[in-house]
Amino acid sequence: MALKIRLARGGSKKRPFYRIVVADVRSPRDGRFVEKVGTYNPLLPRDSEQRVELDIERVQHWIANGAKPTDRVLRFLDAAGIATRPARSNPNKAKPGKKAVERAEEKRMKEEEAAAAAAEASEEAAAE
Repeated sequence: MALKIRLARGGSKKRPFYRIVVADVRSPRDGRFVEKVGTYNPLLPRDSEQRVELDIERVQHWIANGAKPTDRVLRFLDAAGIATRPARSNPNKAKPGKKAVERAEEKRMKEEEAAAAAAEASEEAAAE
């Protein structure tokens, strides 16, 4: 049985609250789980101690038994010093999309035309 340490959503609409659970990979996100090992409340401030609560001993036990944490849970475990999360780099993420590039090009062309028209007008005014 393949196990994951993942988040199971609870709480009401627009007020999320998550349980950190050990579950079979085939079970639904909010469905059956093996054990609850912590909680995550994203509505609390980042520096709050109650934002992420983990039962560290049980998490280490499940990782030793082959449970794999999801990326979000791995972030929590990295912050707690239990596991290490490798740094990721996506250099294409910051690049603008096709439409944004087209809009920027159109804007640049209009500015150049306006500057050229202003320069012509100033030359004509200086000639007179």
